Amino acid sequence: MPDTIKWGILGTGGIAHSLAQGIGFVDDAVLVAVGSRSQSSADKFGGAYGIPNRHSSYEALAADPDVDVIYVATPHGFHYEHAMLCIEAGKHVLCEKAFAMNAKEVQAMIDAARNHNVFLMEAMWMWFNPGVNKAKELIAAGEIGTPNFLTADFGFNTPYNPTSRLFDPVLGGGALLDIGIYPLALALFLFGKPDNMTSFATLAPTGVDAQCAISFQYDDGKLANLSASFQADMPCEAVISGTEGHLTLKRRFWETEQLSLSFHTKQDYVLDIPVQGNGYNYEVEEVQRCIRAGKLESDVMPLQTSLEMMQLMDELRLSWGVRYPKDDV
Repeated sequence: MPDTIKWGILGTGGIAHSLAQGIGFVDDAVLVAVGSRSQSSADKFGGAYGIPNRHSSYEALAADPDVDVIYVATPHGFHYEHAMLCIEAGKHVLCEKAFAMNAKEVQAMIDAARNHNVFLMEAMWMWFNPGVNKAKELIAAGEIGTPNFLTADFGFNTPYNPTSRLFDPVLGGGALLDIGIYPLALALFLFGKPDNMTSFATLAPTGVDAQCAISFQYDDGKLANLSASFQADMPCEAVISGTEGHLTLKRRFWETEQLSLSFHTKQDYVLDIPVQGNGYNYEVEEVQRCIRAGKLESDVMPLQTSLEMMQLMDELRLSWGVRYPKDDV
């Protein structure tokens, strides 16, 4: 493996900028290419980050021989086709969440990556956040006793627009896939896959979920209440309560830099855990660690977990009557 791993970014939206900046904090990573649907957009993005190879199509990016790994940064309604394009071109892939539109697409992506012997990972940057990992470490060490209850939410009020990616079913709209995945993924990270779940959703006129409330139940007695909304300004915090106290991942929990611990019988305290870089550099480092080790998936964010997460979201959507056109393909 060469001294540096060469990255390409597919798409030039807001999340693409975050990853581009993250790459800049990793010593042995270099951003060499960008692909867009227009030359002007590729040139503008490339100019902002000193990227030499600026492609006017995603196909050209996937075919670029200088690129080792491609970050798929388009809206999740397009993740399947764009990830498959890169995989079939023999590129390693980091694909933004939600990984795809449904579990069928996720399974096809996994199968293709294995068939082409390339690395694939969902960009669940929260799982690599130092504060989130410190919280998991403290819980495992028994700092709050036996953890029994988790609450987590992510919500903001946004004007209804039937043609926006947030509300258009063709684009995979709905609070669950866009932001609900964060509370859901936190529950999986800390408590694992639930044994049962119940939920409710408020639907937008387009038929996608404008907000949702989900409860996970575990056979060992644990519970998790998870919520997401495009209609409410939520605290965006997470609280894990145990038999001896509770731990709060302060706003915004998925990129938290502060943990607050409160107890019944001992002194409360606060931990400040600053993020190095912009936070996206941690998932870049994980991708590169895996590629250098010859791994086809991450031990931290394994493909089976991404598949199980999508299966849960499929089940939730089905219970609400939310269907995407791609579900019927």
